[in-house]
Amino acid sequence: MSLYHAVAAIDHQSAEILQFGSEHVLERTLHQHIQLTRQHHSGVRSEHEFFAQVCQSLDGIAEVLVVGGHTSLADFRHYVDKHQPLTAKRIVAYQVADRLSENQLVALARQYFVKYDQFVGIRVPT
Repeated sequence: MSLYHAVAAIDHQSAEILQFGSEHVLERTLHQHIQLTRQHHSGVRSEHEFFAQVCQSLDGIAEVLVVGGHTSLADFRHYVDKHQPLTAKRIVAYQVADRLSENQLVALARQYFVKYDQFVGIRVPT
């Protein structure tokens, strides 16, 4: 079973990662565990740990589309660009989207990757 692409739906509390190929979909869901730090009295450290978990879950996936709300995408993108440069190279786009079902996410990602693959000249079944 070859899984060519993935879509990650991100917010500040959870991430749903759907890796898919032409026929199969593999789903992983991650949730943030908020721990307030004494020094900062905030959840910034927990957010970074959560984003690191998401990046780790994306290891081995060649092309990833990340979707979510504007603020969560901006925060995730900032973290990835600053702390996870290898993951940043595999993220092909960030797209603002409301909460979508699993089927809607896969349909959105398949549609995106058909155009993306044509643009870069790859003929991979999605």
